[in-house]
Amino acid sequence: MAKADFNFYAELNDFLPRKKRGVTITHVFEERASIKDTIESFGVPHPEVDYIEVNGKPVDFSYIVTDSDRIHVYPISAATENTSSVSLVRPQPLEFPRFVLDIHLGKLATSLRMLGFDTLYRNDYDDLELAQISASEERILLTRDKGLLMRSLVTHGYYVRETNPERQVGEIMGRFALIEFVKPLQRCLRCNGLLEPVDKESILDQVPPNIQQSIDEFSRCRECAHVYWKGTHYEQMQQFIQGIIFSKPVESN
Repeated sequence: MAKADFNFYAELNDFLPRKKRGVTITHVFEERASIKDTIESFGVPHPEVDYIEVNGKPVDFSYIVTDSDRIHVYPISAATENTSSVSLVRPQPLEFPRFVLDIHLGKLATSLRMLGFDTLYRNDYDDLELAQISASEERILLTRDKGLLMRSLVTHGYYVRETNPERQVGEIMGRFALIEFVKPLQRCLRCNGLLEPVDKESILDQVPPNIQQSIDEFSRCRECAHVYWKGTHYEQMQQFIQGIIFSKPVESN
């Protein structure tokens, strides 16, 4: 009977049973299997893995686990601190962060759009669609479904640990270092389309009479034509945006 020892580091332990967190796990096996499939058999999705070391050397996901292997699996937060070799599993980084979110993350999608991030979200995407969109459009898949992240199509993805929508925003901002990319109030909160200034006279039929009298500047979504203006909600949005920009990123447990 073949055996291999696995060690998972930092936030990868989130996916393991409590008794297996932070300890060496001895994996007993009979059949040949790639290290990717073996890692995911523990419940750890491959997009969460940044670096794999076997017997002191880096390997990629195609490596076949063999008897007596000593395997160390790192996420991005721990790989840079504990390894010096080039990662063979880290995907090519995206030039600009763009996202697609699953059904559980609707409020997070709205917040990311408010901050100016290209964020696709629908409550009727199925898992295959989400994986295909992530792959074909080079979008980071954010999800609360570990099984979805394990689909082979997905290269850029992340399991959102937080359940509170406000803390989710801080978690994503910190995980992907997004502060420098923030361009608030440039996207439609409803459909993700870009906003553009619009003449007041052309949208009077879409604006309540009291707003027509007190507001002169309006924007309209290029895609769905929804109209926006700086009403009472604007101050709340500004407070939210400033809170995100100047707050310390949330660290996952």
